Amino acid sequence: MKFIEEIVVEEFLPTFRSMLAEDLRDRGLTQSEVAEALGISQSAVSKYAHGDVARREVILEDERVRELVERIGEGMTDGEMRPVQALVETEVLIRRLENGDVLASLHEEAVPELSEYGGGFNIHDPESELRTTERVLASVRRGLRRLENTSGFATLIPDVGSNLVACTPGATDVDDVAGVPGRIFDVKGQATVPGDPEFGVSEHVATVLLAARRAGSDARAALNVRYDPDIVERLVNDGYQTVEFDGETSTEEAVKAALSDVDDADALYQSGGYGIEPIVYVLGPDAETVVERVRGLV
Repeated sequence: MKFIEEIVVEEFLPTFRSMLAEDLRDRGLTQSEVAEALGISQSAVSKYAHGDVARREVILEDERVRELVERIGEGMTDGEMRPVQALVETEVLIRRLENGDVLASLHEEAVPELSEYGGGFNIHDPESELRTTERVLASVRRGLRRLENTSGFATLIPDVGSNLVACTPGATDVDDVAGVPGRIFDVKGQATVPGDPEFGVSEHVATVLLAARRAGSDARAALNVRYDPDIVERLVNDGYQTVEFDGETSTEEAVKAALSDVDDADALYQSGGYGIEPIVYVLGPDAETVVERVRGLV
């Protein structure tokens, strides 16, 4: 795990400081004056002057960095820019370069897992896609761990397998829904999760969840289990609202019709049809809540 702040310290600052030290020396400042202006030791200035500090070419060649170095060098030399202003101006540029820019790319280089976001993210943004999707994935992972540790859950898995899914707040299609690749199956009485959750790998359960959301539900997670009248009855007895939908028509239209009067349903179910396995879909605000509701059925 490498933080973007480490990229700033290890990659940006040595390059930027060396550029600024070089600029100030070219403007006639002594090594001592440069050290005082930058708040660093004279030995550090000497290292910069003799090229003893590694510099990042991509930062050296960035026009915005070069322009800021020149502006700070000129301002500090003629006394029109105080060190505090130079610091603020540099901080502003750093934040800009962290936001889907040069520093974000260097961060991606150091942490390859970030590459799936294409560098177009601001790691400090609390509402960023990166943070949102990682929270969804974490929620599914926690839910899956609870399922794996739930004795008897395997008995609730239908023949087609189960899947635990959760979506982002603005989900519009299955690519915005995280689930288990390959589904959860009963292997010798044990619920088996074949892999880590990913986005876009669940079509069936994700489709039901998205259809429910488009019909007015606030649910952001779902888990399918086998259908049994006793299971539906137990959900009702536990205080959950259950609604049946027609499994032989399109999922979108069937779920929409079922939720036309009850958009806050906690569970949807279809009792089967020709070639269609009956299934119960337990809904909830997040993966952990859905799992807890299902654990109550074991």
